[in-house]
Amino acid sequence: MRVILLDKVSNLGAFGDTVNVRSGYARNFLIPKGKAVVATEVNVKMFKIRSDKLKAKVTEQLSLAKARAEKVNNLSNVVISSKAGDEGKLFGSVGARNIANAISSMGVEVEKSEICLPDGVIRSTGEFDISLQFHPEVVVSIRLHVVSA
Repeated sequence: MRVILLDKVSNLGAFGDTVNVRSGYARNFLIPKGKAVVATEVNVKMFKIRSDKLKAKVTEQLSLAKARAEKVNNLSNVVISSKAGDEGKLFGSVGARNIANAISSMGVEVEKSEICLPDGVIRSTGEFDISLQFHPEVVVSIRLHVVSA
């Protein structure tokens, strides 16, 4: 299925690119999230007419993401306390929702979908490097401290 990208999509293309994707990916992810439209003749003409407005919208989203990233960089250590055993193993785990709530309580709104946990949930105490992706071009790394409660 041919689609026109309305935003930068990682590993796919940039704003305005016409790419071939699988129909399920387009129907279930790109189109509902407003990241693409089907590349019909009508949509191609409309895209050419509205490209300036769309480009301004994408630029505004990027600047908002950079501002949020700057706020996260200014945060001190993010600390989460959880019940743990004698050896440092947690009773349960610390996931994206816990991390998002901890950062949000410090004054920066973060969604759990913006948190990247490459090794899955955290199941022990210690220090961990966590990535936050606010935009495909804006990725911030923070230091997370998990301590025993």
